[in-house]
Amino acid sequence: MHTDLKYHHLGIPTKEKHDGETYLKEFKVYASGYDTSPYKIEWMRFEQDSPAPELVKTVPHIAFEVDDLNETIKGKNILIESNSPSPGITVAFIVDNDAPVEFLQIDRSIAKNI
Repeated sequence: MHTDLKYHHLGIPTKEKHDGETYLKEFKVYASGYDTSPYKIEWMRFEQDSPAPELVKTVPHIAFEVDDLNETIKGKNILIESNSPSPGITVAFIVDNDAPVEFLQIDRSIAKNI
């Protein structure tokens, strides 16, 4: 277990539109709620042809902020390789106990509102 894990958000797949959706073109997903929920609950609505893995499109995931993303995912069952969905943020997903888990490494000098 990593001691540098810090809860970041809970991502929940949905088919319903939500106010304030942000579109992530690379994954063909609309995300919303993170910045307005006191518990950091994020709704994720995927387009039909989204390239995201089925597990992410159908099962809620928990996300943790980490200091060293590469070290955290080393030797793990990688679901989504390390990528940067927005400036200053690098993410990756693994599978743990048949569930998706997201890790984020954030450069706060670049990332905004995170």
